Amino acid sequence: MSIMRPRIYLASQSPRRRELLKQVGIHFELLLLRSDSRRRVDVDETPHTGESPEVYVQRLSREKAKTGFDALRFRNLPSFPVLAADTTVTLDGKILGKPDNAGQAADMLRELSGREHQVLTSVAVAKDEHVESLTSTSTVKFAELSNERIKRYLQSNEYADKAGGYAIQGQAGAFIEHITGSYSGVMGLPLFETVQLLQRFDFPTP
Repeated sequence: MSIMRPRIYLASQSPRRRELLKQVGIHFELLLLRSDSRRRVDVDETPHTGESPEVYVQRLSREKAKTGFDALRFRNLPSFPVLAADTTVTLDGKILGKPDNAGQAADMLRELSGREHQVLTSVAVAKDEHVESLTSTSTVKFAELSNERIKRYLQSNEYADKAGGYAIQGQAGAFIEHITGSYSGVMGLPLFETVQLLQRFDFPTP
């Protein structure tokens, strides 16, 4: 009789998070929340009135992890921890979410041009009624961006579904003068905090 290998479920469609988990040897399966048509499983990502970026990103990561574990039980799948994460970009305390179109992305990039901003990624793990989360905060400094440079970047469509309209591992990596904090956190999954959380659930980690 074969022994089931310890694993987690990743409640995220982000290929970057998959790559980062593979990098540190965490065995996982994808848990796609939207495949349950009989129940509402999406998490509303609208910020609450007066909600700080820190509270916002932590709330979303915890809701996604808890929703993921609820979906697990609904499907009668083996009970392994569910990991979820949420990333937001904040400038002067304002949340810069995912742009709806190229015009919104251009506005965000103009705001970020030549300035420092913060990237917050909260990672959460849920199992049974137990939910824990940790948040990584990094400071990113953008170079001055001309309108022409922004226009060329938007043609790549990389801004789509990215907080703040950019991804550090894509073409926008050329915009970044320096970062202070976690590179993997800016990518969308802070590995140090992720491993710390999994250890709290007695999951084998590197």
